Amino acid sequence: MTAATQRPDIVSQAFGDPADPAVLLIMGAMASMLWWPEAFCRQLAGRGRFVIRYDNRDTGLSTKYPPGAPPYTFEDMVDDAVRVLDDHGVGKAHVAGMSMGGMIAQNVALKYPERVGALTVISSSPLGVDTSGLPGTTEAYKKHSAQGADVDWSHRKQVLDFMVKDARAIASTSHPFDETRTRAMIEADYDRSGGLASATNHFLLKGGGPKRTVRDLTAPLLVIHGTTDPLFPIEHAEALAKAVPGARLVRIEGGGHELHRNDSPQIVDAIVAHH
Repeated sequence: MTAATQRPDIVSQAFGDPADPAVLLIMGAMASMLWWPEAFCRQLAGRGRFVIRYDNRDTGLSTKYPPGAPPYTFEDMVDDAVRVLDDHGVGKAHVAGMSMGGMIAQNVALKYPERVGALTVISSSPLGVDTSGLPGTTEAYKKHSAQGADVDWSHRKQVLDFMVKDARAIASTSHPFDETRTRAMIEADYDRSGGLASATNHFLLKGGGPKRTVRDLTAPLLVIHGTTDPLFPIEHAEALAKAVPGARLVRIEGGGHELHRNDSPQIVDAIVAHH
C-alpha cells in the first residue's frame, strides 16, 4: 500500500460531554486545530455542546507528506471530517468551518447531508456560486502574501516572522493586535507540528470530487463574517447567505479573517442559537 492510499492519522481533541449535541470545527489552510483557541472550544462546551477540533492532514500531529506534491485531494479532506465524527461515535453534528475549512464544511454538508444537522461558515466564500463579480482579496494582503514565496519554510525564525506578519495582515481593525500572544500561539503550533513546510501543500490541492453548489444545501445555514476581512470581503458572506433560503448572516463589526478572543462571545452565542 502506498503512502497515497493509506488512511492518514487525523488527530482530534474533544471538549465537553459526549451526550451533548456535537459541534465539529474545521480550520482553514495551513492551520492545525490550535487555530480554534482552546478558550473558544471551552466556551462552546460550557454552553452544552460536545466540541471536536482536529488537525487537518499536513498540520499538527496528523499525517504529513513531503511538501510540494500532496498525494491527496481536497475531496480527501472532506472525507477526513466525517472520519473524525466516526472516531468520536457522532452520527450527526453541527459542522462549523473557517476560511478553507468553510469550503470543506460546505462540501461535507452536501456530500454527507445525513451527518450534518446544521452548518456554520466563518470567513469563507460560497461554494459553486459565481463570485467573479465580488470584491477580491485586498491589494495590501496580496502584496503581503506574495512574500511567502521568499520564505524558507524549513527556517523556524523566517516562518514565525512571516506567520506573525500574516496574522497582523488579516487581523481585526476594531481590536488592537496582540503580537506577543499571537507569536506565542504560532510558536506553539510550529513546534507541535514539527514545522509548517508540509502545510503549504494545502495551496497545491486539486478538487478531486464532483462540482457541488451550496444552493443544494438542506441543513440550516449560519454565516459569520468580519466586516473588514481582507481575504474574503464581506460581500462573499452576503452572497453565501443569499444563495441559501433562510440563512442567517452575523456580521462581526471590524472583524478580520480571524477568531479574535474579544469576538468569541458573539460567535459562540450565534453558533449555540443555530440549530
